[in-house]
Amino acid sequence: MTTTASGATRASSQVPATADSAFVRAARGGPVPHTPVWFMRQAGRSLPEYRKVREGIPMLESCRRPELVAEITLQPVRRHGVDAAIFFSDIVVPIAAAGIDLEIVAGTGPVIAEPVRTAADVERLRPITIDDVSFVDQAVRLLTAELGATPLIGFAGAPFTLASYLIEGGPSRTYTRTKAMMYGAPDLWNALLDRLADITLEFLRVQVAAGVSAVQLFDSWAGALSEADYRRHVLPHSRKVLSGLAGAGVPRIHFGVGTALLLGAMGEAGADVVGVDWRTPLDVAVTQIGAGKAVQGNLDPAVLFAPWPVVEQHVRRILDEGRAAPGHVFNLGHGVLPDTDPDVLTRVVELVHTVSAR
Repeated sequence: MTTTASGATRASSQVPATADSAFVRAARGGPVPHTPVWFMRQAGRSLPEYRKVREGIPMLESCRRPELVAEITLQPVRRHGVDAAIFFSDIVVPIAAAGIDLEIVAGTGPVIAEPVRTAADVERLRPITIDDVSFVDQAVRLLTAELGATPLIGFAGAPFTLASYLIEGGPSRTYTRTKAMMYGAPDLWNALLDRLADITLEFLRVQVAAGVSAVQLFDSWAGALSEADYRRHVLPHSRKVLSGLAGAGVPRIHFGVGTALLLGAMGEAGADVVGVDWRTPLDVAVTQIGAGKAVQGNLDPAVLFAPWPVVEQHVRRILDEGRAAPGHVFNLGHGVLPDTDPDVLTRVVELVHTVSAR
């Protein structure tokens, strides 16, 4: 048995089952039988079977039911034959566990009852333990038993993106209050992000202890920042999370949207794989990220609505560009859009496997 930073144990026999998978090998920059593929937000959204099992169940409640989480996570593996499953959750799950009163409103996203604006508000964010997210531990263990040799990717939101929801009170296009705190109250800002980094790290450690084969840190809204601001105000906190998992034995993926100018800095945060959105060609991204990093991406999700010959052309181009990296995991440049035809996703998986077969 292996003892983890959370004090939990997992059977070491779980590790070899996925260590030789195409996904894990690509994430580590090793040789692969084919380019592995999975899709962000594949667990849910576009699948009719997802909408059926989620009917009448609020999002946050869905994330707290281990059997339901397992079923939703498995659905795209069954349907599409992807090379990895992504744990079904939401980025606000750990901050809800940390004592924040929030609701995930359909069509809007997370809404915070009392936004974080003061030092007293930051103090409301308490540390989490495995007991606070035992449903995550249970769901991961259910999934790893079912998935066998198919890797399961753990999931968490990065400190900056979590902070933006907490400060704004919900989704934002301008991040006005977030940036006002970042610029005008740096001590308060750093206290908040430091606490969020601790919460996020523990949330991921619980998943690693339960048996995930990799983790992905989503900094979805980091693209709202300049490189200088990212380096000064965000990078240290993301690095704290990723470096805290350095000895966990699983590949670490870091992803953001609109981060073309931040790829070099994100490559310094400590991940093994850097996710690239659709705005930057992968061969260009490789030169910006730096040596020794695998890449993930980066088909524009909107391309999936085009005629198949167009989709095929883009898939082939991305596979070609991905050869510039030590390892390439094919993915979208952001999440699956809700109206995407699931059959197109299945055809993309088949095409990636066929074209990239070694």
